Amino acid sequence: MAKALKRRSWTKADEKELRQHSKVKTPVSKISKTMKRSAGALRQKARNMGFSIGHRPLLKKRRLG
Repeated sequence: MAKALKRRSWTKADEKELRQHSKVKTPVSKISKTMKRSAGALRQKARNMGFSIGHRPLLKKRRLG
């Protein structure tokens, strides 16, 4: 049987914390653990607030030859 969902509303403090994590480019997995929210919920909220989270590091292109 699936686990029942418990939705928590976002407080102004939660939104502020999420915005700060975005500025310092904290990985989504770490944000998820500290805020006790799923990665999907964090990404969706950030998108609705007008910014992104979970910035990937730039991958270096492989040289051939």
